[in-house]
Amino acid sequence: MNTTPDLKALWTEMQSQACACHDPLIQDVFATNIGDHPDFQSALSSLLGTKLADRSIPAAALTRLVASCMSENPGIAEAAAEDILATYDRDPACQDLVTPFLFFKGWHAVQAHRIAFHLWHQGRRPLAYHLQSRMNELFAIDIHPAARLGRRLTIDHGTGIVIGETAIVEDDVSLFQDVTLGGTGKLTGDRHPIVRRGVMIGSGAKILGRLEIGAGARIGAASVVLEDVPPNVTVVGNPARLVGSPRIPQAAT
Repeated sequence: MNTTPDLKALWTEMQSQACACHDPLIQDVFATNIGDHPDFQSALSSLLGTKLADRSIPAAALTRLVASCMSENPGIAEAAAEDILATYDRDPACQDLVTPFLFFKGWHAVQAHRIAFHLWHQGRRPLAYHLQSRMNELFAIDIHPAARLGRRLTIDHGTGIVIGETAIVEDDVSLFQDVTLGGTGKLTGDRHPIVRRGVMIGSGAKILGRLEIGAGARIGAASVVLEDVPPNVTVVGNPARLVGSPRIPQAAT
């Protein structure tokens, strides 16, 4: 069973890791984004505010906005922390906790989406769309503000990912670059996929329409999925076909 992360302990460890960097050319990056902040929430607010800023909305205003959203919904920061821990656990290229926080645009995009999702459900939809647009410009990742994303989500590489308005992605899912959770032309209503817990979707896969990817399933790279996928199976190809079962019960973990 997953428990709420200890944000204070996580932040203490991240600050310790940041202090271990002695490269003079990058030390200021660690200090500005980690060392200068009292807690995880402050650092995340500043990081997103700085990255998402443009000429129309400056960094200071966006930093305050992100901090306000996390104050109203503490689950945003908790989910962000869980996403870091999941990335550290699943990604062999991730050797510490500060790397995804500072350098992984997939993680950045998911946290920007969590803020946009909060704003969407507050009725601040133009602002939510603005954050979606900035996310797309910066990271080449397009997630509609209304899409529902679970916790412990990892987006590896991330370039080209598209997640539509009515998509649902449950906990413990892993997505690779160029994945599309899209529609098939239906104009209204639920028209995007439901991705159940523990699914892994390989790079370039296209999952189209209001179909369900069962828990623990694995979708092979470049597959095109047009119908439901049962739990705990592996599918590949265009159109996707069943080829076996993952070696572990939950493919993404």
